[in-house]
Amino acid sequence: MSVILCYGDSNTHGTMPMRVAGVSERHPRGARWPDAMARALGRDHQVLSEGLPGRTTVHDDPVEGGERNGLKLLSPVLHSHKPLDLMIVMLGTNDLKSRFSVTSWEIARSVERIVLAARIEAVCRAEIIVCPAPVRETGTLVDVFAGAEARQAGLSRHLRAVAGRLGCAFVDAGEVVTVSERDGVHWEAEDHLRFGEVMAEAVTRSLGALT
Repeated sequence: MSVILCYGDSNTHGTMPMRVAGVSERHPRGARWPDAMARALGRDHQVLSEGLPGRTTVHDDPVEGGERNGLKLLSPVLHSHKPLDLMIVMLGTNDLKSRFSVTSWEIARSVERIVLAARIEAVCRAEIIVCPAPVRETGTLVDVFAGAEARQAGLSRHLRAVAGRLGCAFVDAGEVVTVSERDGVHWEAEDHLRFGEVMAEAVTRSLGALT
């Protein structure tokens, strides 16, 4: 049985588009993209969902607090689930909050650090880097992500280049998913289901390359 870890933020957690900023609800079990991916892959695969709302790549959050830094928490997560066949990394959306003031190149470099840190732990055989779906400055989170549309320009290109350098598979979620107009960040249920099916195909290809 292959073991697949999904390491991400609120869109991996399954957070619903927010009706009120800061008040989160979650899509039901089975309606989140890791669950949809697991169904498509079948019983010979174990899918572990490690999605933390607000998780960044490498930044501590001075506003929301908590252990949001994805690099800091990576090692205990990996060792909690080892051995792993595949890690899917989909991070970078929260880096686009105005409080962090980083560029798309810096976000991609931060994702690269996460993959390299995972390789140091030597508990995972391969990785897939996913570029998050582009955010929109609209709805309930418009103030939180002020200026994000400009800052995210080029993110897919930079992350694709990182994946190429590291020999990782690459998926651009923006080719499959559109964020909800309700908050400009999170996904509706139908997008989770569609993305899960696309990711199942990507996982199958990546695992096949390991044999």
